[in-house]
Amino acid sequence: MLTKDGAPALTLQGGRLHKGALVTRAPEITSKEAADALRGLELYAPREAFAAPEDEDEFYLADLIGLDVRRVDGVALGAVRAVHNFGAGDLLEIAPPQGASYYLPFTRAAVPEVRLAEGVIVVDPPAVVEGEDEEG
Repeated sequence: MLTKDGAPALTLQGGRLHKGALVTRAPEITSKEAADALRGLELYAPREAFAAPEDEDEFYLADLIGLDVRRVDGVALGAVRAVHNFGAGDLLEIAPPQGASYYLPFTRAAVPEVRLAEGVIVVDPPAVVEGEDEEG
């Protein structure tokens, strides 16, 4: 495992899920105090450490970053800036050519096609619901 800047961090040995967290061992950590000092450390794994997807319809979320985003009618909307999950499902952050980025739910209804080989995500964004006139 690496730190964000690519420096070696820890050598993880084995692992299991416990209460929604990964529990593992690392020979670099020799005491509870050493482990406590690493709280909040973000670890990164090099891409080559991951297995290649077995199916052409499978991909890693990181593969979506940078892909062009087009509506089902072919209109270009921008590119995927990031993929977020704030607890209610994955969201694509779309960066349009101009203006502020916005979020699109990463669901089959909103994103009917991911054409990874073509570098394109086809989206069918939900219509924006206009509010009623405040005076009436």
